[in-house]
Amino acid sequence: MNIMNLYIQEVVRRLPEKGREDIALELKSTIEDMLPDEYSEQDVKAVLATLGNPRDLANNYLDRPKFLIGPNYYDVYMNLLKMIIPIAAIISMSSVITNHVISYNGEEALLNLIFEIVGLGIWQGISVSIQVFFWLTITFAIIERVDPNVKYATMTGKEWTPDDLKLMPYVEAENRIPVSEIFLGLLWTAIWGSVYFTASQLIGIYQSSGDKLEFITPTFNQEILLSYWPFVALLIGMEIVISTWKYCIRHWTMKLATFNSLYHLLATVIFIVIVSNPNLITPTFIEYFTNMFSADNGWENWIRPLSIFTFIVFAGVDALSGYRKAKKVKKLKLD
Repeated sequence: MNIMNLYIQEVVRRLPEKGREDIALELKSTIEDMLPDEYSEQDVKAVLATLGNPRDLANNYLDRPKFLIGPNYYDVYMNLLKMIIPIAAIISMSSVITNHVISYNGEEALLNLIFEIVGLGIWQGISVSIQVFFWLTITFAIIERVDPNVKYATMTGKEWTPDDLKLMPYVEAENRIPVSEIFLGLLWTAIWGSVYFTASQLIGIYQSSGDKLEFITPTFNQEILLSYWPFVALLIGMEIVISTWKYCIRHWTMKLATFNSLYHLLATVIFIVIVSNPNLITPTFIEYFTNMFSADNGWENWIRPLSIFTFIVFAGVDALSGYRKAKKVKKLKLD
């Protein structure tokens, strides 16, 4: 029964979430009908071998043609498109909005500025999406044509057999990593990375001046932030690795949880080092903040300690959550 569940899982995980449950029940019923009354695991393997590779069976359930990219890579290709294109479009449109807001001098009519931002933002988003589509398609087309094992769907490069299911852990539906979580993780990486490298232009004191918003002074010293760029780039790379890892296996493992904990430990150390730099906050911002809130050394006395404490708490919670989810995953041992 275990190997049957693994086979069904390998089929339905390649299908749209809507309808997975019905197809799983239908497939289970089909397999049981093909089995004798008193069956053994060998009987189950024989039936699964008759049904064939779960990837190919999943393709048969789909009612859409797959001619752009072959079936070996189509699902991965489409999922990456759905994840990367929105992120790239959002970042490109955000950069257009930011540049126009910062450079706005009040001479142009506000309504015209809005129309210009919308038009240019949409065009920029479409342009970036086309480039992502083009290069991702070219990449997958090349991979499919140079991969010597393209006709196979196993990690061993051999023709699929039911015994290959032993390589797959059985994961309950509630313990699987949803694509939305992976997408949000990549989106968050793109956002905070973009903000970090342009902090002096985005984060600071804004003041209303007539019908426009004027940027008075930046909060952070950009030179100080950029001095730590190798470490920040390392963190961004580790976040991309974590998201890619999640996408490939779709469930938490102890190795993934350990790598995630290592990332949070490193991120916490780097964060503490950066915020502890005495020159991180610009003098003009400190002066403005002190005058506005009548709080001397507010950054030193409570903002920085509170920021460090909050970062440690969130990092610890996420690291422990990874281990907790990894322990919930049931790995069936099949002989």
